[in-house]
Amino acid sequence: MHNSAPSMNHFFRAHPWHGVAIGENAPEILTCYIEIVPTDTVKYELDKESGFLKVDRPQKYSNYCPALYGLVPQTYCAKHVGDFCSFKTGIPGIMGDADPLDICVLVEKPILRSDILMEVIPIGGLRTIDRHESDDKIIAVLKGDLVYGHITDIRQCPSHLIERLKHYFLTYKDCPGESTTQHMEIKAVYGREEAHEVIRMAQKDYKENFSGIWNEHQEISKNGRTK
Repeated sequence: MHNSAPSMNHFFRAHPWHGVAIGENAPEILTCYIEIVPTDTVKYELDKESGFLKVDRPQKYSNYCPALYGLVPQTYCAKHVGDFCSFKTGIPGIMGDADPLDICVLVEKPILRSDILMEVIPIGGLRTIDRHESDDKIIAVLKGDLVYGHITDIRQCPSHLIERLKHYFLTYKDCPGESTTQHMEIKAVYGREEAHEVIRMAQKDYKENFSGIWNEHQEISKNGRTK
């Protein structure tokens, strides 16, 4: 019999962005929320107000995401993420895209549904800029994965896999007869240590922009551990 008082998460679903902890060992190991899997023919994304997964738009053309795709809880891309991107690229005035930090996860086995949480290990990232906004894509592997779990840095990944990810993010917004690639740029592929720094900056932006939610979550977590 459990004597400790139940937390609110026992009665209500936690918000995947605000109510799920990134993990005590972040940025080395973290929890992420998956919005899209490679078999999806519809683009889903988290409804930031309600916390439910919603249909964003049908995938009208042949592009599909070559990896699991989602967000890192309790992160936000604003001033600190933008400043770090400006520092690394030499382009002044870049801001974050005002969204949670994006993440792609490499796994061996097909995962056929989204709206799930995963424990992953960041190994690098893509420095993507969309209309002068930083839109980093962290690349991670599923913790314990038999094929990808041994990878500790993106340089150990097959080059064609990284090229496939780059091609997707440079073209997934394109429509026949229009060119949007002029707005999307990938300035660099970076390794694990730099990915850790991007995650730290996104955590810092989150704490500054959502201080009330952050402090409340920390208090709930603290009370849960002491009961």
